[in-house]
Parts: sequence; C-alpha cells; structure tokens
Amino acid sequence: MAYIQVYTGTGKGKTTAAIGLSVRALGAGKRVLFLQFMKESVYSEHKILKNISDKFTLETVGKPYFIARKEDLTPEMRAEYGARYVMFEKGNPPVDYVELIDRGIRRASDAVRSGDYDLVVLDEINCALFFELVSETAVLALLENRAPNTEVVLTGRNAPASIIAYADLVTEMREVKHYYTQGVEARKGIES
Repeated sequence: MAYIQVYTGTGKGKTTAAIGLSVRALGAGKRVLFLQFMKESVYSEHKILKNISDKFTLETVGKPYFIARKEDLTPEMRAEYGARYVMFEKGNPPVDYVELIDRGIRRASDAVRSGDYDLVVLDEINCALFFELVSETAVLALLENRAPNTEVVLTGRNAPASIIAYADLVTEMREVKHYYTQGVEARKGIES
C-alpha cells in the first residue's frame, strides 16, 4: 500500500527528511523521483544525488530568485531583501513563475500516474501552494490520480488544511531554536 506523506512546519529538516526517505527507498530497490519546486540545482545535495543511483531521478523547477508577498514583509525586510527577492501582491504572483510551476505540476502528475516510480517527492510544493503558484485543486487532483503503488511526499512550510486532511501521515517540524535568529546565514553543506 502506498501513502501520502506531508513534512511541513517552520522548523528545519523537511527536505532533509525527504532525502533520507529517498535514500532508504533506494536501499530497498525502489525507484524515486525527487522533484524540487522553487529551487534550482545549486544546493549541495545535488552534487551527490544526481549520480546516487540509476533508480533515482532529480529534477528542479525553480527560478534564480526568491519571491515574497509584500504583506508578509515589514518595510525593513523589504528594504533589506531589495533585489534578491521578487515581491508581489497577494493574488498576483509572477506569471513566469506560475507557468514554470505549472510545467512542474504536469511532470509530477504524469510521474505519479505512470507507476514508473515507487516514491515521488514534491519538495517545497507547499511553498508553491502558499505563494499561489499552483492551486490546491491541481495538487489534490494529482494525488487522487496517482498509481496505487506510488508513495508521494509533499514538503514545505504552510501546508494547507486540504493537503493535511488528504494525507495519511503529517509531520510538523517545529522550530524551537535556530541560529539564524543570531544572524547566521545558510551554511554550505548544512542548509544549502
């Protein structure tokens, strides 16, 4: 039996947990698609994962910039982030990003329906949902139409209630303490 898993919350470790599960699945001879939304191939895990196994496929669907909704940021944060972020009004996400994520959703839908993979990870899909780059209806349809033996993992902060309700397993990573609050940026090999 295959299930739907969600790793969400404000704490660190959602992608890391999905990578760990993928390695475990590979160890059992399973075929894995790891599809990363809102990311490019610049993270340290890409160096090892792209060649880890012929049963492992890693694909990214992202842009070389971060996005943020203006209302989620203080004026100070907006000034600090400046050109590093594309800021938009709620309900009006960047069209080019919506189109890119749509292509990723079509790829994911084909993959989960095909039965070619035992495990499909949709890394950061919850963030794409939060930023309205994809609809909950589209993601739920993808899940409903999966092959019976395809396990699906959805990661990212802010998993919507509809996805949580649909899932069989939900793990919330809760931040208790993080060195980021002391000004420590993402460290190579640990956070990036």
